[in-house]
Amino acid sequence: MALRGPLGLGPGSRGPLDEAEAASEGRETPTLVAAGAVREDDEEDDGRGRGLLRWDGFSAWLHCVCVVGFDLELGQAVEVIYPQHSKLTDKEKTNICYLSFPDSNSGCLGDTQFCFRFRQSSGRRVSLHCLLDQFEKDLPVYLKDPAYFYGYVYFRQVRDKTLKRGYFQKSLVLISKLPYIHFFHTVLKQIAPEYFEKSEPYLEAACNDVDRWPAPVPGKTLYLPIMGVVMKVRIPTCHDKPGTTQIAQLTQQADTPISVVLPTVHEVDLFRCFCPVFLHSQMLWELVLLGEPLVVMAPSPSESSETVLALVNCISPLKYFSDFRPYFTIHDSEFKEYTTRTQAPPSVILGVTNPFFAKTLQHWPHIIRIGDLKPAGEIPKQVKVKKLKNLKTLDSKPGVYTSYKPYLNRDEEIIKQLQKKRPSEAQSVILRRYFLELTQSFIIPLERYVASLMPLQKSISPWKSPPQLRQFLPEEFMKTLEKTGPQLTSRIKGDWIGLYRHFLKSPNFDGWFKTRRKEMTQKLEALHLEALCNEDLLLWIQKHTEVETVDLVLKLKNKLLQADRERLPVKADTMEKLRTHIDAIILALPEDLQGILLKTGMT
Repeated sequence: MALRGPLGLGPGSRGPLDEAEAASEGRETPTLVAAGAVREDDEEDDGRGRGLLRWDGFSAWLHCVCVVGFDLELGQAVEVIYPQHSKLTDKEKTNICYLSFPDSNSGCLGDTQFCFRFRQSSGRRVSLHCLLDQFEKDLPVYLKDPAYFYGYVYFRQVRDKTLKRGYFQKSLVLISKLPYIHFFHTVLKQIAPEYFEKSEPYLEAACNDVDRWPAPVPGKTLYLPIMGVVMKVRIPTCHDKPGTTQIAQLTQQADTPISVVLPTVHEVDLFRCFCPVFLHSQMLWELVLLGEPLVVMAPSPSESSETVLALVNCISPLKYFSDFRPYFTIHDSEFKEYTTRTQAPPSVILGVTNPFFAKTLQHWPHIIRIGDLKPAGEIPKQVKVKKLKNLKTLDSKPGVYTSYKPYLNRDEEIIKQLQKKRPSEAQSVILRRYFLELTQSFIIPLERYVASLMPLQKSISPWKSPPQLRQFLPEEFMKTLEKTGPQLTSRIKGDWIGLYRHFLKSPNFDGWFKTRRKEMTQKLEALHLEALCNEDLLLWIQKHTEVETVDLVLKLKNKLLQADRERLPVKADTMEKLRTHIDAIILALPEDLQGILLKTGMT
């Protein structure tokens, strides 16, 4: 039988008592070492008989923390990786080095924050001690991004006459698998300024605080202390109603003085990013929905990363399944792949700041050129849609450079709303709701049609394999739009049919349909298990041979393993009932067969 240990194992399982116990046993506290150093005691016993990675709690939130500095001879270099047992390949380190600094032309004096995203190296072994995989099934699909790392950067550049280069340049970088942009930027705002003053001991203390955090369980409201500040956050879940933010209210607890309440962990300031181009926001929504190649040219990594993340976010709750790079440089390991002219530009959104890209990517079909983002509340002059041939350099005027003709007519109502003066937060709420309604109007007819591909429950027989889903037929789907199309929920007119035909050929449809098909197939497997549980299996074995009975037991055990491994949506009482059935059947067999079957028990 599959082991079902307590979920308390892993992240957040070590507390102050464990630290004290470690000290009493004479174990040394971890110290920072330069990148590449290896610690000798990768594992520790927490006093309860379980061999856990010392940094289990930390690894549920972060892969590692890096400090990237500038060396006159070596250029950008990773000076510190913490915890020191964290594994990064040479390729990953190189990507982090170059992505952690703004391009030299950006002229980012002072403190700058931005985000980047890069592929994890192939063959990376997922830590068995990290419970992220167990929680992932309850996350919204658009927050699942297991093949990529996110880098959250706090970069400081200030004049320093004591240095040969004349400037102090350093980045504190949080590397994580979690796309919680707003959350990690807030964490960096709390710890980075003091780190630059106090250096490594302060960083070590901050990482120890993170290691004591509870795991990021979807649906949970968490209190996360770090260096004297307590943040209250709520992790989203796939069961949340789209468009509603389950804000963690500021309710002061006697033992938990809360300093910061985050209404969201992952969303960016949508209106601030779309502000220069909100006249064209519906066209940009179409380009992102269809997975069109798109470049954001910006004056700094802050603007490029925020804008790319806002674009990806605008089709939520639909996941953007193509690649996107909030900040992309000429040193990126995918540079050649994404800039080649020997084939059509790939389905990817790139955020760039280097003027070199204006020439390298001028063959791309859609380019957004933005200037400095204005402070909250200011509505800048709106950029125009221009022909691509007019884009010569990164110094070209801001604008959307494309020959794309939108399928849908522009919604003048939303433009009127956004032209009124309101706080940026209120404008973002309006724009987010508009995008959500647009996406839902588009996706509901697809959801309705795909649901019709599900076999009827009465066709599920316990003694046959689960039935297959019917095939998705594009023309059959198109016929359903006449009566149950987006016109039922959206006021926007236009060529919806053309938009659907284009979407069905896009990576976003492919990713969406694969996800839905997997969910529905798992539902069929779960219904098949329930059908088996409702059968009188003891009566069945009386009519069949011992060989057939043994075969049944083995199949039932495999079903249980599959349900556990694939996390099928099976009720707990169904699983327990099936285990009871298996035990009863085994006990009804001769003792020699009982022994054989018990030896094949699931551990």
